[in-house]
Order: sequence, then structure tokens, then C-alpha cells
Amino acid sequence: MRVPPTPPVPASGPAPGPTDLLPLPDPGATPVRVLTVAGSDSGGGAGMQADLRTIALLGAHGCAAVTAVTVQNTRGVQAVHEVPAELVAAQVRAVVSDIGVGAVKTGMLASTAIITALAEVFAELGIGADGPVPLVLDPVAASVGGDPLLSGTAQHTMRALLFPRATLLTPNLDEVRLFTGIDVVDDAGAREAARVLHGMGPRWVLVKGGHRRADAVSTDVLYDGVTFTELSAPRTPTTDDHGAGDCLGAAAACALAHGWSVLDAVGLGKHWATRCVASAYPLGGGHGPVSPLWRLQP
Repeated sequence: MRVPPTPPVPASGPAPGPTDLLPLPDPGATPVRVLTVAGSDSGGGAGMQADLRTIALLGAHGCAAVTAVTVQNTRGVQAVHEVPAELVAAQVRAVVSDIGVGAVKTGMLASTAIITALAEVFAELGIGADGPVPLVLDPVAASVGGDPLLSGTAQHTMRALLFPRATLLTPNLDEVRLFTGIDVVDDAGAREAARVLHGMGPRWVLVKGGHRRADAVSTDVLYDGVTFTELSAPRTPTTDDHGAGDCLGAAAACALAHGWSVLDAVGLGKHWATRCVASAYPLGGGHGPVSPLWRLQP
């Protein structure tokens, strides 16, 4: 049944809710823990490496379950070697059973077998759905250069098994097109896509607008099944944007691990990603990375 459109709630400034950063832990104090389940980017710009940089610079302890090793640089992905599914699940189980985590964020999940194994271990450990550990699901299906990172069968499995577990689903517009068939060109299209994606089971959906590169303002649309919230920020004119989505999702996961609401966590993620894009630097001959190193400035 079609849900009647709900008027969007515009954000004031770059994000709704708090835009101050998360607190750094006192020396010797155990910080909140965040687990990234993602592929390794040998160029260091995106994937697990980008997640861990954001997690560390937001004052959390980052743990990692590696799903795949990519042969990758700023120009693109040349090869992918998947980690066996049982080892991916074992990494998650080892971390959660001993260290404990306040939130989990996923990136490249590589295969149907890995997605299925993760759905099982997430259910076992109370990650996502109605469990105590929130799950930020970034449905990575293609690289920034357009290289395919998830097969059609794996996309179907992710939609069936992991979308309903997600506390927050964060697709970019290429991924929106893959999962819904909707080609988003404006805010109305983003809201329609968010409605369709929410119907697939996640508690919240964030349709990221970063790939609408002709727009002077970058607008993301957040939807909880009732209310739309638009998060807007001025667009930085740069092609060095590798890892922007990873930074946003990892920052939101850190905020959720601190007990923030989803609305405020996404607001922090948008603010963080906007600053990271503004601090991006050239690297290699392709897309340089966005940079969270700005937080180190006095």
C-alpha cells in the first residue's frame, strides 16, 4: 500500500540535533567500542581503513571483521579476495563475546555466503533488529569508480536477510537504483526511494545525496516510516571524495554507541562527513580520500 507523503522537516545548518563532536575518553579509560565489518582498501581511502580512522578520531575503540581483501588504489579496484564466510562470522563472535561493542557498522560484504553467515551471527549476538546493539548497514554494491562489489544474488540476499535487521540503512544513489530501480534526481525522488527502502524492513533509512553532483547543496533524506528529515550542507567542489559514505556511517555508529538517538547520530554523521569532504586531499591519479585528520588541528 502506498504511504501518503509526509512533509519533510528541514534541518537548520549542516545537520539536525547536536553538531558538536563526541567526547574523547580520559587517558586510561576504556572508550566505547564500535565494530566495522568491511573489506580492506589497500589504498587506505575507503572501506575498513576509512571506518577505523573515523572511529579513532571520534574517540572510540575500533574493532574489525575483514570480509575481503581488495587490490585497490585511487584509480579503482583490480581484484577482490573474499575471506571465508565462517571466518568472517568467527571474527564478529570473537570480538563481541570478549570485548563487547556498542554498535556495528557494515561496508563491503562481498558475497551471498558472507551475508548469510552475518545474518546468523548478528541474530545470535543481538545485533540489529530488536537486539541491544544497533546496526548501521551501508549496502555497498559498487565502488566510487563504478566497479561492481556485490552480485545480483548477493544483493537479493542482503535485502532479504540484513535490511530487516538494520537500525539505519545508508545507501548512496547508485545503491538506491540497484535496490529499488528508482533513479533519484531530486528531493522528491529521494523521499520516494526512502519510502520504498523503509518498506524492506530497516528502522531508519538515509538516502544520501552526495552523487547529485550538479547540486550546489548536498541533501540527504532521513526517514523513519513517518517523518522525513532533510539534512543539507554546502557541496565542496572536489573529486577527492573517496570514503565519504564510510565516514558518515562510521560516525553515526560511534554516536549510537554513545547512546544517541538515530536522528542525532545521523546529524553528527552528516556534520562529520561534511567536514571530512572539505578536508579531502589529492592522492595518486584518481579519487583522493576525504580526511578526518581535521580534528587534529588545534
